[in-house]
Amino acid sequence: MTKDILVSIKGMQALGENQEDEVEVIIPGNYCKRGDMHYVQYEEVTEGLEGSTRNLIKIQDKCMEVTKRGLTNTHMIFEEEKKNMTYYETPYGNLLVGIAATNVTMNETEDAIDVKVDYALEINYEHLADCTIDVKVRPKGCMELGL
Repeated sequence: MTKDILVSIKGMQALGENQEDEVEVIIPGNYCKRGDMHYVQYEEVTEGLEGSTRNLIKIQDKCMEVTKRGLTNTHMIFEEEKKNMTYYETPYGNLLVGIAATNVTMNETEDAIDVKVDYALEINYEHLADCTIDVKVRPKGCMELGL
């Protein structure tokens, strides 16, 4: 995998009976691997707000960590069959977030990393949604993230 990458992050929330909310972002970033840990870095701009958020995703077998610094701040851990609690700091206030991952799957090839995480999301100890995150990492010159 090259250092210069494109990252696709697709999130889906099942909010209730037949209610789903899906969001996808494709953004340039940087990649490196140390030992069995994959590191993906990218910068995120929030529409309507000044400033940005630096993101670091750490990926290894059965675990993904997302650290955000800037406009929003958090350290979320998606660890299969474990529940992790964290604070999510936003410009509008802080939230106590619970993440109970039921499945963390990583597929790695020479030119691709795909991670899928299924989890239950809690806000302030109340179940909000069942969610899925799909992360695809490809070399920057690669036209299709779906490979």
